[in-house]
Amino acid sequence: MPELPEVETVVRDLIPLLSLKTVIKVEVPGKKLRRPWDPVWSQLLVNQTIEKVTRRGKWIIISFRSNVQLLIHLGMTGQLCVFNQSTPLQSHTNLVFSLDCKAKELRFRDIRRFGSADVFLSQEALKEFFDSRELGPEPFNIPQDYWVNTLAKSSRNLKAFLLDQKNITGVGNIYADESLYKSGLNPSRKAMSLSKKEALFLAKCIGEVLGSAIENRGSTIKDYVGGSGLMGGYQDEFQAYGRTGEPCKKCGQPIKKIVLAGRSTHFCPICQPKKPRTR
Repeated sequence: MPELPEVETVVRDLIPLLSLKTVIKVEVPGKKLRRPWDPVWSQLLVNQTIEKVTRRGKWIIISFRSNVQLLIHLGMTGQLCVFNQSTPLQSHTNLVFSLDCKAKELRFRDIRRFGSADVFLSQEALKEFFDSRELGPEPFNIPQDYWVNTLAKSSRNLKAFLLDQKNITGVGNIYADESLYKSGLNPSRKAMSLSKKEALFLAKCIGEVLGSAIENRGSTIKDYVGGSGLMGGYQDEFQAYGRTGEPCKKCGQPIKKIVLAGRSTHFCPICQPKKPRTR
């Protein structure tokens, strides 16, 4: 599933391609998404001018001058890219937004159809949606007291804690593993077992891992591409995720895989000991 770095890359790609462009037609050529696209939304978006493209967690927000908001979640395999109209339509393309600029189209394609596209009539309505999700802070702006206290109150293991979007938004399976590896923390440890120093170091590592992933345009494991169609490169930098049985790049011991919070979890049992290191 595309996580924060992949979604941020899509947003950064789309900003120069979509800003101040006007939608002139909306088509639904493929299979329905998980939640059906309302035909009324197609009529509503025609002649609407895009003001900005932003992100909240793993969601892409396309805001129009009229205050209408288009909210897109890429799900497991979603792609949101700008194409020339002459480019043949790929299979599984769900939505096509024709633009008033050099015969360009914004296309949303989701093979497994776990993604979504929804229209909100105002910023206030969109805010209500996000408020109902109770999303945690963005990883680059985690208040220290909030972070330390939230960890201290949680009896869940660290992997489950990081995957919970109510604690921190945008982190998924890949970057939870990579952040825990970088911090030297075992994914099975209870969140409440962390010292303040460990908690703050984990927050620092999360920011550094996500920042590096964004610099590399995210990770392309299979389907992900950015908003311009280019693949990511951070998969070549993985230290733990997907490296089961391969030597740890720090100590040489094999990377181990277990299941936590229902997800495959990769770590080094030597560099990430389950018991806290004595100082």
